[in-house]
Amino acid sequence: MKITSVDVWTVVVPTIPGRVHSPEYEGKAGWDEVPKHIIRVDTDTEYYGLGETGRGLPIDQVREGARKMIGRDPETITLQDIFVWRADRPDDEMTVGRGPAYDAFEMAIFDLVGRVQGLPVHALLGGAMRDRVRADYWMGHQTPEDGKKAVARALKYGFKGVKIKCRIQEPMYERLKAMRDVAGANFKVTVDPNERFYTAEQAIELAEQLAPLGNVEVFEDPIPKSDIEGYEKIHDAIPFPLAMHLGDGPGVVRGLQADGGKGVIDCVNLGGSLFGFQRNAAVAAAANLPCWHGSGNDLGIVDTSFVHAAASAPNCTMASDFVGSWTREDDLIVEPIEFVDGYVPTPEKPGLGCELDYDALQKYTQAHEKIS
Repeated sequence: MKITSVDVWTVVVPTIPGRVHSPEYEGKAGWDEVPKHIIRVDTDTEYYGLGETGRGLPIDQVREGARKMIGRDPETITLQDIFVWRADRPDDEMTVGRGPAYDAFEMAIFDLVGRVQGLPVHALLGGAMRDRVRADYWMGHQTPEDGKKAVARALKYGFKGVKIKCRIQEPMYERLKAMRDVAGANFKVTVDPNERFYTAEQAIELAEQLAPLGNVEVFEDPIPKSDIEGYEKIHDAIPFPLAMHLGDGPGVVRGLQADGGKGVIDCVNLGGSLFGFQRNAAVAAAANLPCWHGSGNDLGIVDTSFVHAAASAPNCTMASDFVGSWTREDDLIVEPIEFVDGYVPTPEKPGLGCELDYDALQKYTQAHEKIS
């Protein structure tokens, strides 16, 4: 079997008005107008694999990644590092999983190999640790009134918690109180200001205001991650877990080594490619840190890959972000991800277990090319 060509669709799928931000705060999301690329890796057989890039990735990187794949036998590719030929790999080479549009092509190769072997992607990652993965609802910057409507929608679909984007200038107490009024204190809120609580003092003061509400799950990235001294202060002072959103193992180690080795994080939001996430989660697991899988408000192929990755990591026990199917107009897959009582069932079909919706793809495609 040989890879013969790569189809690339450049797409823009807008968000649903009101699903991300309240008009008073942000208006249009903006990032949803940044293109993404959907790829299909084809072979000289009936088998193929699907992938999806992050938004804003230059098309030249997709073309370069495609050229690295053309002519190769997918069943002989090293899944830990798909661009590197094993025979050419130096014995002291320690960096893995990098290169042009790497995550999307890794996704497609895992999907392709899974289809060929009749195995779900999580089996290629070492096997699923659970038959369902925790998932929370998600919202952007919203007023307390809009937040109440979003939580009511989340409850309708069985969610048990929500992650919110926010900043110190917003009415945080009123916002979380409105959510509690609708859903009760057991409906937990992951508070993620993307470092926009700015200082340790402001973060601690806000935590003291929110604590009596009883519905805060975790503070994520309250201040810049470079301010380790500030994290030490926050970690010592607040009554609920403190987390960082990290993209690599060394970042996890830095958080654990801070404050004289006591550490400044209680859990982590992790990213990475399919295999990269497993490596990052393993670093956290070595320190008994639970984690969850972050997202970038993506489409259905990426979100499905995240479910496989989260199901495969033993310590991925917190609610992950698989949010594109309700923030975007379309997820571009035939069968949307299923959410049941705050969980997503672990996919069991071969490969990723999802298929492109070509009718929807045509609607949102800005450009298409075949690389061979």
